[in-house]
Amino acid sequence: MLLAYAPIAALWGAVAAGQGFSPLEAILMSGIVYSGAAQFVAVDLVKAATPLSLLVFTIATVGLRHVLMSASISRHITHFPKLRASILMFWLTDEAWAILERRALHEKLTPAYFLGASMPLWPNWILFTGIGALVGNRLGDGSAIGLDFAFAAMFIAVLAGFWKGPRTGAILAASAAAACAAKLLVPGAWYILIGGIAGMAVSVALHSERETA
Repeated sequence: MLLAYAPIAALWGAVAAGQGFSPLEAILMSGIVYSGAAQFVAVDLVKAATPLSLLVFTIATVGLRHVLMSASISRHITHFPKLRASILMFWLTDEAWAILERRALHEKLTPAYFLGASMPLWPNWILFTGIGALVGNRLGDGSAIGLDFAFAAMFIAVLAGFWKGPRTGAILAASAAAACAAKLLVPGAWYILIGGIAGMAVSVALHSERETA
């Protein structure tokens, strides 16, 4: 995951620099916001001179998936001290969530494992953001060599570990189909949340059928 984060962070730093962000501003945004999807969306909105209220609303919409992820992971960390659990949630990214959920299938999560699986990604993201912002547009178009797909490829590989048969396939297919349809038909970043909700709905429906049987 560290390797996959590096080129994306550098690419975002370069994009931010190209939009007038100073290296310090880019680094601070990566350290405080710490959300690749939200940061890329934010740069586009800043470029379009979007009003601040709409920018904040859009970024919050992109971040709604964290409500789903934190709700999912919370059932595995009820034994954590509440304050420690709240602090750890800051470092809960999509990829860290997937690793933690996969671990929880077989072993009890510990604060140390949670921190070890998630915390190292943060300074790595900040470091390569700074490198990208300093190098700027000299990095070229990362999408030309597939760097923009690094996150998705990594996440798909992690999700493969959750495969439990046709039910898993149905959930993933429903989520993907809903997200793609929303991307095409609904303005903004709602496709992220819609895809997640669709996957949960199918999961609940299949679970209910199995319990009834």
